[in-house]
Amino acid sequence: MKKYACLLFFGLLLNGCDDGDLTIETIDFADVTSTSCDTTSTLIYKLKTQESLLLQLPSGSIKNNPTTPGDTLTYDIDNSSYRVVYRAYDGTVAKENICGTIPPKTPNVTEEWIGKSGKIVIATSPVYKSPAPDDGHTEITGYSHNIVFRNITFLKPQEQIEKEYIFGDYLSSVTPVVVTVPDETADYCSEQKKVYNNNLSNSLVLENFDATSLFINEDTPTGKPRTSLINAATNTTATLNNLYYRTYNGNLPTSPKDYYCVTLTPTTPTVKDTWVGETGVASVSGIIEVTTTHTNNVYKHTVVLKNAKLKKGNSIFNLATTFVLGTVTIVI
Repeated sequence: MKKYACLLFFGLLLNGCDDGDLTIETIDFADVTSTSCDTTSTLIYKLKTQESLLLQLPSGSIKNNPTTPGDTLTYDIDNSSYRVVYRAYDGTVAKENICGTIPPKTPNVTEEWIGKSGKIVIATSPVYKSPAPDDGHTEITGYSHNIVFRNITFLKPQEQIEKEYIFGDYLSSVTPVVVTVPDETADYCSEQKKVYNNNLSNSLVLENFDATSLFINEDTPTGKPRTSLINAATNTTATLNNLYYRTYNGNLPTSPKDYYCVTLTPTTPTVKDTWVGETGVASVSGIIEVTTTHTNNVYKHTVVLKNAKLKKGNSIFNLATTFVLGTVTIVI
């Protein structure tokens, strides 16, 4: 009995397609996960047993940068650079039918609806590692792109308009940015006003460092470090203690001072990505703490960042709640 009911339903579905009615139920891919043919995300698709829903975009249209309400990415469907196509087949469809250089001969396309016009609207949000690490840092593992077609006009072969069709979420994965330092020994460029620590191809740097207030050659009382904020305001338009995390296209010099402690920063290695420290809020976030001890004429200044956040575009991640940038040793 169930078999006959299914056949009846399928017959009704075909009749519905023939009379031009287009409803969400007719091409329902809501519970289907989307994927792409390659990492460029130029062809995103959803597959059911004998159906496919295809979205073709120029390279770079999917951006790993969170959008804000009212500022989503919007593209015009033109059936050229931006294409939306629904297909039905006479057999089981697979990835090879969509992404194959030479698609298999079967199954055959029995019906095709082509998006003639409308809008592709993409809202993007970051995906964080879950559960979050115990030390309080966060890791962006990917971006979720919610895709909606608005006022889309299908040709099947007559025109049919759908005010809103939800394509669904497309997930792009990224390598998480995890900030670490090789040890707790930091360096200081007094003339360039930089405190930094680095690995081979990345660095965490406090530029325009307020050494006058933070690097005082006097021991701090136990539990009472000197404090300031990232991007601390001054009486001028400039700010102090600007935090940057940078990754490079290549390795830094064996002696990092040759890169940081010079008047003109070398052109190699080139910077790949730059994350900027969010402005600190007193007693809340972006706090810089410096604890000083000394033996004879050797002063050790330990620099700690509390609740610091780093931002690139609209993407934000947290450093560990208590992140030790390192200890700077100054001999006087």
